[in-house]
Amino acid sequence: MGYQHIEVEPVSGSVGAVLHGVDLGNLDDQTFDEVHQAWMEHCVVFFRDQAITPEQQIAFARRIGDIHFHPYMRGLDEHPEILEIVKEPNDGYTFGSVWHTDQMFNPQPAMATMLYAKEVPARGGDTMFSNQYLAYETLSAPMRYAISAIRTFNVGDGFRRNSGKSSRAERYATNPIMQAKIRDPGNVPTEAAHPLIRTHPETARKVLYIGNHTQTLDGFDEKEADALIDFLRNHSARPEFTCRFRWEVGSLALWDNRCVQHQALADYNDRRRMHRITIAGDTPF
Repeated sequence: MGYQHIEVEPVSGSVGAVLHGVDLGNLDDQTFDEVHQAWMEHCVVFFRDQAITPEQQIAFARRIGDIHFHPYMRGLDEHPEILEIVKEPNDGYTFGSVWHTDQMFNPQPAMATMLYAKEVPARGGDTMFSNQYLAYETLSAPMRYAISAIRTFNVGDGFRRNSGKSSRAERYATNPIMQAKIRDPGNVPTEAAHPLIRTHPETARKVLYIGNHTQTLDGFDEKEADALIDFLRNHSARPEFTCRFRWEVGSLALWDNRCVQHQALADYNDRRRMHRITIAGDTPF
């Protein structure tokens, strides 16, 4: 099926596309269907020059699925669906600065994430994305067979593999705006086991499902697990699987956490302010 209402401009040979001719504040059903088609095809899609209100961003997200609320971080008072991510100059911590897939520590991780740029650095602060269909498909057949039944164990805050204890309060020690957003997750699960190889529920393609939240492998000795996790993490972010997106004010990215990892680059020292919405997913299989 071709595109009648939008123009699709791939940004790399492996993942990502800029969609032209889309007004996210005034999106008819035919255009939305083509946006969804392009999203399934390219895993992450980008929109430039959007001037949308929080209500319009929330409405666009709800057309994709139910809103997922972050267990550790509080949204805007007037729009709790939106998590405002702020990095101030000289802040030592960058939100999402390691390769990961959002909310992997949840038994039902986020299906999608939508990030809208409100303030951006003069240069730097790009986000990278990696295609996890390709990460799976380029493994050798014996390796795909060997890891086909493995389950991973994934955590949110607390102990982090190879980095010791790490809490959000510690990471936001120099950022009072983000510190004020921290909340107790209460009874929300923040640990989960998932298949290392998952099947995308819409495309039926297999995906390597790993990220920074992955701490160990079910039933493995620690050293065995570490060696395999290190190999698969490095493999999953090979340059030929990736694209890099340069933010501008009014840019919006929509990515599929079921088949991409992403990483925010910490190569700037200006103020950066983004509006993020995550969309609820289902249990990986």
